[in-house]
Amino acid sequence: MRLENSFRNKIETHISSLPAQDAIFQKFNTSPYVLLIHARQRGYSKVSELEGDILPAKQFSSMETSAGRMVEEVVLPEYGWECVASEMHTSNSALDGKRLETSVYHLATLKSGPRCLNDEMSENFADAVLANYASWSNESGRTRIDFTYGVLYGTEKLSNKKDWHILRNIDQKFGADLTVSPDSQWTCQFVKNGVTVDVTIRIGLDWWHHLGGEFCFIEVFTALIRACVNVGISDSNSYVYTISDLNDIVSTYCIREDYNVSLLQRSQLPWLFLMARHFCDELTD
Repeated sequence: MRLENSFRNKIETHISSLPAQDAIFQKFNTSPYVLLIHARQRGYSKVSELEGDILPAKQFSSMETSAGRMVEEVVLPEYGWECVASEMHTSNSALDGKRLETSVYHLATLKSGPRCLNDEMSENFADAVLANYASWSNESGRTRIDFTYGVLYGTEKLSNKKDWHILRNIDQKFGADLTVSPDSQWTCQFVKNGVTVDVTIRIGLDWWHHLGGEFCFIEVFTALIRACVNVGISDSNSYVYTISDLNDIVSTYCIREDYNVSLLQRSQLPWLFLMARHFCDELTD
């Protein structure tokens, strides 16, 4: 319930800041070529028809840039982590969250999706770990640092592997001090100046399990669905979606008619399946 209420408050604030119906066209940064191709694809003859598509597209773009941060601000404190203000040119510039334990200082930088990095950014994250591990150890009083590059959805298979290149860069730059190699895995470890540093790439379910345990994913997305999706009538079993595999993803035919839990209503279960599809390579019964 705390998650749901926090999500709802954050989302309502975010929605109020999205482009309004009276927004100025120049702010949409549209491509004239894309607009014309889209008009051809849809068979439009009126500008008003095009306008009906521009606003939702801009809103999607705006939401993508801020949704990840919204999720961070809600879930990190709920699971015992502290949000980090990422001031530029400081030891915190690569951090979004931290948690201090008896013998380990847990740190995390979070990205909204599995293909957010390029080669330069991968090297920058590796450099940030190598440059700041001593400062993190000093400020926490711990000689064990656990650094996570976390991705809020996706799978290792969906990654473009630029995130894994963080580990490769650490290997190349600090290879002599490496005690665990990243070869064929998504983690590495080095020991330097008495400090042991574990660096791990955690994508999707792996990140949520690391954050809050076995049930963290289902807790977070149950709260999000309750905060965002109205209870009502689901699409009928005979409805055919334009996206060819969407029927199979959201189908509830395998769920008994008498199955009911208080957390999510039956009309919200297809939304749970749709969200879950973002965290697995294949969704099966």
